[in-house]
Amino acid sequence: MQDYLIRNIDLAPEGRRKIDWVRMNMPVLNRIEKDFRANRYFEGVRIAISVHLEAKTAYLAELMQAGGAEVAVCGSNPKSTKDDVVAALAKEGIKVYAWFDASPEEFRMHQRAVLSINPNIVIDDGGDLVHLLHTDDEHRLPDVWGACEETTAGVLRNRARQKSGDLRFPVLAVNSALCKHLFDNRYGTGQSTLDALMRSTNKVIAGATVVVAGYGWCGKGIALRASGMGARVIVTEVDPIKALEAAHEGYQVMTMKESAAFGDFFITTTGTKKILSTSHFEAMKDGAVLANAGHFFEEIDTAGLSALAVEKKEMREHITGYRLKDGRWVHVISDGKIVNISAADGHPAEIMDMSFALQALAARYVAEHRDKLGPEVVKVPDEIDHEVALYKLKALGISIDRLSAEQKTYYEEVEK
Repeated sequence: MQDYLIRNIDLAPEGRRKIDWVRMNMPVLNRIEKDFRANRYFEGVRIAISVHLEAKTAYLAELMQAGGAEVAVCGSNPKSTKDDVVAALAKEGIKVYAWFDASPEEFRMHQRAVLSINPNIVIDDGGDLVHLLHTDDEHRLPDVWGACEETTAGVLRNRARQKSGDLRFPVLAVNSALCKHLFDNRYGTGQSTLDALMRSTNKVIAGATVVVAGYGWCGKGIALRASGMGARVIVTEVDPIKALEAAHEGYQVMTMKESAAFGDFFITTTGTKKILSTSHFEAMKDGAVLANAGHFFEEIDTAGLSALAVEKKEMREHITGYRLKDGRWVHVISDGKIVNISAADGHPAEIMDMSFALQALAARYVAEHRDKLGPEVVKVPDEIDHEVALYKLKALGISIDRLSAEQKTYYEEVEK
């Protein structure tokens, strides 16, 4: 396999500018990079990465290379790949296979190309590479030591595979680490999703009604940011506890069928399919805007919307309009692909600093403990979570208290 499959290598200088900018805003990764360069933990190790391929992911790839690894990278979503960043990675000698808006066939070709290095460690987003290794590329399994999974959707897929007895190697649930989902899913998704909505529509959030489907950590972050910008927020849920929590936060809680007539913006963040479907489109007001902040684009039934529409056209960059029989327009951002990275720049660098620090240290953990790990979804050790948090606090200039010996003894006695 050739070293890269990309659109235009001449875009590398602009991609390098973007990568250098995020490097300046990711102090935890800066610290880890120094350690990796000094100790070369991944000397001779092959690492395959499939994460949204933009500047912050590029820095993660360069970090792993600095640690001695042979690295191959592809995107985890065709709409989120940045061609200039891809070109910059190719210039650095990293194997990279990706381009923006790849067809399903091209996207699968890129994934298969990444796996052609016979990876020892996989850094995955959504579980796609792990899935391929368990299906079409099973012959590569003997080389795989383990994987690190970035997303809720991917962790769920791997837990289902473990439950059925099919998981063949350990998968560290990076998304379940506290320094990941408490910050990335909540503050990262909240800010970047609202950023994408404002960039793509140029519409006002204040005074609008925003319907958030799902009140997990991502939904909480979106609701928080929309409310903070002056929106009226409606939450839809299937979990009674999460619904009750949303109500106690002051949000209106309804079924999607009830909320369909009220929303100006609808944002899905559930990880399942047809959250917005035909019966909802038929009830929406003229000009409603639909966006998906979940991993899988099936949350919005765009096929059902196309079937209802008498006209479909591009309204502006990233926005497709569907005109219904009665003249109402329903607008979908980025064809239902994950909105914050396809219509904007994704999570802020300072947030991804923690998430990718966890990925880097989790990969090191897999390399160092591969003989002790079984084929199961594995919790990221608390020590790694705490290490990342302490690095981040130090970068922010924040000091915290420590328990005295007397206080530690007191806790030990209470626990007995």
